[in-house]
This record gives sequence, C-alpha cells and structure tokens, in this order.
Amino acid sequence: MPNHAETRVLPHTAQQMYDLVADVESYPKFLPWNAAARIRSRQPRPDGSEVIEADLVISFKVFRERFGSRVTLFPAEKRIDTQYLDGPFSHLHSGWQFTDRPQGGCEVRFFVDFEFRNAILRKVIGVVFTEAMHRIVRAFEDRARALYGSGGHGSGGGRSDGSAADSHSA
Repeated sequence: MPNHAETRVLPHTAQQMYDLVADVESYPKFLPWNAAARIRSRQPRPDGSEVIEADLVISFKVFRERFGSRVTLFPAEKRIDTQYLDGPFSHLHSGWQFTDRPQGGCEVRFFVDFEFRNAILRKVIGVVFTEAMHRIVRAFEDRARALYGSGGHGSGGGRSDGSAADSHSA
C-alpha cells in the first residue's frame, strides 16, 4: 500500500498554489502520465467549499486506466482533499495544504495513499513509486514557475530549515 508525504517551501503564495492544484482540468497539460481530465460535476456547498467529481486518465507504458475521484476544495483553508470513486484502485486518498509564510512564499504539504487492485500494476508502481511521486511534485512546481515566475522569497525547492523535501514512502 504505497503512501507518500512531502512538504515543500515555494516562492509563490498559498493562493497561487491552491489555484494551480484546484485546476484539475489543466492536469494533462503538465502532469506526467495524466492523459486526460474531465469534470463530471461541480457542487458548491453552503460552507464555501466545493465538491468536484472528476475522471482522470493515467497512462504509463502499456497501461491506460481511467479513475474517478471526488475532489473537495476548501478555499478559505487553502486545502484540497481527494477521495477515490471508481477505477483501478482498491483505495486512493490524497490531500494538499497551502500555508503562507511570514517571510514570503508558502509551505505546501502533500500526501497520497493508494493501492491498485491489479497485482501487475502494484508491482510496476512499486518499482518506480518514489521517483514517480517526486516527478509529480516537481511537475506542479514547474507549472507554478511557468505561470507565476520564479520571484518571491525562498529557494523554491527546499524546506525552511535548508534541507531537502521531507518525503516518506512505504
């Protein structure tokens, strides 16, 4: 059951990063292995959050799979939670949290926990999982740089303590 957690400090605002990750329809433009994205429905809620049901198509080597997810956007908290609906996983849950830093830039926390139903896919992803997660996070960082430039404070790639990203996988 692969899982990954990573914290990054980026030179962009929490709002910019939140907007970038919330733009699910744009994922095929920049995310590796994301061949297509389609919004099934959008439902604003009275508390200011919004629930999006979306289909994503992932393509990796000979595998091409569609999966559905429920993405809940919490704009006031700059938080995004994703729950699995249907497709090739036995489960999938991911989340993003964006927090502005007093010295500029923002802290981005990301986690994902999932497992494929198919044993072959489990073996394939097991071999490349950590590198795949790093590539996905880098793709979001590169997209932010393309949209917002590299300005602001911070190095754009490390933590506030100067270390590399904090990441865990199992």
